[in-house]
Amino acid sequence: MGTRMKVLCVFKKLHRTRMAVFKDDVNVLAAARLKVNEEFRKNKNETCEESIQKMIKMGSDVEVVLRQTVLQMEHVGDNKLLLRPREDLLLENVPYCDEPRKKS
Repeated sequence: MGTRMKVLCVFKKLHRTRMAVFKDDVNVLAAARLKVNEEFRKNKNETCEESIQKMIKMGSDVEVVLRQTVLQMEHVGDNKLLLRPREDLLLENVPYCDEPRKKS
């Protein structure tokens, strides 16, 4: 795959992830859209292949961090938050335990 296609793939993936992670939060969706577009626009004239590859890697890493670590919560009253988990985020539900797990 050519460099231009890799850049476009990361760009599209960031926007798809943004839409999933910040679903129904109009303000954050707009801010994230502006930030992604701004970063790509700022570097659109980069010609150094090494720098482009580093930026592709950074964009991919940011996408993973957003997808795997951002939780969406909503204020539903005084001192109350409602967690809005995504299906792809909370795959394993293991109860907390102070003791380390014993190997079988």
